[in-house]
Amino acid sequence: MKKIYFMLLAIMAMSFTFTACSDQDPFSTATVNDDPRILDPIFPDRVNGALPVISNINRDGKLNIKLTVTPADYTTEDWLLDSVKVQTGTTIDTTLLAGTYNLKVIVSTIAGKSTSREGLVQVNPLDGDPYSAQVGYERIIAPGTTARLLGNNLDKVKSIVIGGKVITDINYVPNDKGNYIEYSVPADLTEGDYRVILVGNDNNQYGANTVKVSKAALVTSGASRANAGMDCTISGINLDNITSLTIGDQTINTFTNQSATSLTFLCPSLKDGDYTITGKTKGGNPVQFYVSNGISAQQTLTISSEITLWEGHHYVSWDLPDGDPHKTFNLIGKDVFAKIKAGSILRISYSIAPDAAYHKMGTDSGWWGDLPGTSQFEMSSDGVKEVVLTQAVLDMIQQQSGFLCVGFGYYVDRVSVQ
Repeated sequence: MKKIYFMLLAIMAMSFTFTACSDQDPFSTATVNDDPRILDPIFPDRVNGALPVISNINRDGKLNIKLTVTPADYTTEDWLLDSVKVQTGTTIDTTLLAGTYNLKVIVSTIAGKSTSREGLVQVNPLDGDPYSAQVGYERIIAPGTTARLLGNNLDKVKSIVIGGKVITDINYVPNDKGNYIEYSVPADLTEGDYRVILVGNDNNQYGANTVKVSKAALVTSGASRANAGMDCTISGINLDNITSLTIGDQTINTFTNQSATSLTFLCPSLKDGDYTITGKTKGGNPVQFYVSNGISAQQTLTISSEITLWEGHHYVSWDLPDGDPHKTFNLIGKDVFAKIKAGSILRISYSIAPDAAYHKMGTDSGWWGDLPGTSQFEMSSDGVKEVVLTQAVLDMIQQQSGFLCVGFGYYVDRVSVQ
């Protein structure tokens, strides 16, 4: 009986021992063959395909993120900024110049399995810092040409660094569309994406986001509308490399004028309508078109037989002083409108100024009154404004000293009537 009693005591002791070990020393079930997972932090999902901002800091702060991963004993962690590996381990702790960065972390196991998370890091400049952010297509540049950067406090910049090349041939330009720097792009700069560094008069470095250096023929404006049988001028970079343009089934290989930044051709005598315009370069590559803040190998060109009342490239800014010819567009006299029948449609083709702080248009009488049925509107890309010339509109033009296009940050390229 005593034996049984001591045996029970021994079993109970062993049971307490196992329980104590289990409470104080939990064991992991993760193995080398498990899929890697990032447990913390949780990166937000993309919104409409766009990467989320996962960190928003000032440039005097630090990008500091610590990962919790599993299986922790069998993983390596790589941190990439703008596709360049900058850190290994579960923690990144670094300072950055102002700008927007693409951050990606890749977690891999020794068994060859991996997972990743990706997002944007926004680093804000301090008050008084020289700074530049992209406005439009001005960040697509060609070697050996002149380009510009738009931003704040750029008068404090003495040089620019792109791809390790120091650019001292710069010119600060203050104007009503926003201050900017014109600079000479090094002719030996190879194609690719580069982060821009501004060097201040204080010899400190400041961020200016990125530029894309390209040798491709890129049309940036002028290819959205044309008149059949009339000259059409397009603008862009590397346009001297274009050998042909095709509109619909008509190919054009003879140009009226051609340079690196401008090309003029005679538009084929096609019926009114929308046509696809494409092109070829000397190397047989497709011409690129800047469309809706993206790049495409084709663009829609609207051909019209409307009567052209005016054509050119007239900048409009209501911030300019009275008497400046670009305060408004007033280049069509009221006598022209006296000959137009009520019910006609006035079409104003405009292109935005990429270096302007904002873009707004209004169609007014000579007294700056909104024409009946119209109002001021904001725009973010090139387009056409249509105004129905009712009798009330035509009467107001006659009674209030003519017709104006007013607003800020755009060019009037063509005014026609149908």
